[in-house]
Amino acid sequence: MIKRIFTIFTLTLHLLFSNPVYSLNTSFKNLEKYTNKISNKFTRTYCNTVKFGISHEGALQFAIGETNKEFRNNKLNKLIDYSLLKNSIVNDLENNCEVYDFDISNLENLKFN
Repeated sequence: MIKRIFTIFTLTLHLLFSNPVYSLNTSFKNLEKYTNKISNKFTRTYCNTVKFGISHEGALQFAIGETNKEFRNNKLNKLIDYSLLKNSIVNDLENNCEVYDFDISNLENLKFN
């Protein structure tokens, strides 16, 4: 009898004070917005740095560093398709900054951990 009361009491306490766990509800639309946000940040930083007269290599390193610093702690980083992100960055550089000779292999260091 005492065992049953103790078991019921323990289960009741466990159910009352347990924390619920929610899954990461991520839609494709949210991931696409996040990827565009990263691409826009990199493009703005790279273009502004080049306009200030810094070399293309220096602007590339600065833009990668700033972008990594801003987005490194986001939960969506595990879901990013880096090939799509790199293509988006190259397209934004062509459309917004008129940089047509940017090599996509320059973006190898753009990783979020």
